[in-house]
Amino acid sequence: MAEKQTVLTGEGLQKLKDELENLKSVKRREIADKIKVALSFGDLSENSEYDEAKNEQGIIEARIAEIEKTLQNVKVLDESDLSTEHISIGNKVVLKDLETNEILELHIVGSKEVDMKKGKISDESPVGRACIGRAKGDIVEVEAPVGTLKFEVMEISK
Repeated sequence: MAEKQTVLTGEGLQKLKDELENLKSVKRREIADKIKVALSFGDLSENSEYDEAKNEQGIIEARIAEIEKTLQNVKVLDESDLSTEHISIGNKVVLKDLETNEILELHIVGSKEVDMKKGKISDESPVGRACIGRAKGDIVEVEAPVGTLKFEVMEISK
């Protein structure tokens, strides 16, 4: 079965590459040093520092493998190709909640770039999925546990 292609912005790709470089060059060395120190304590059967360091090593190696797998099957968005006619991955959108009149500023990104604090939502999230393909002025309906939420698309930008 073919792997699902991961869509990233140029910024998202650079963030992943930087994280991978940090994990390989800095974190691996730090863990190796922790393991070396823990080994010097002797008996491994009751050595919690050694167990903790080996566990941390496993987590880091799993993250490295995950990033490398993602980078093998990545599609980088060419932001110059983005349209402001219809919403797609990479677009920034301004939505107005029709019930509360609250304004939401969101950036639709691939699932690996989600950062709710910065307003970056996945194209696979309920709101992101409902926005894809919509135009300025369209009403977007999102099914949520509290009922149907309705938003008006106010702006679409790159």
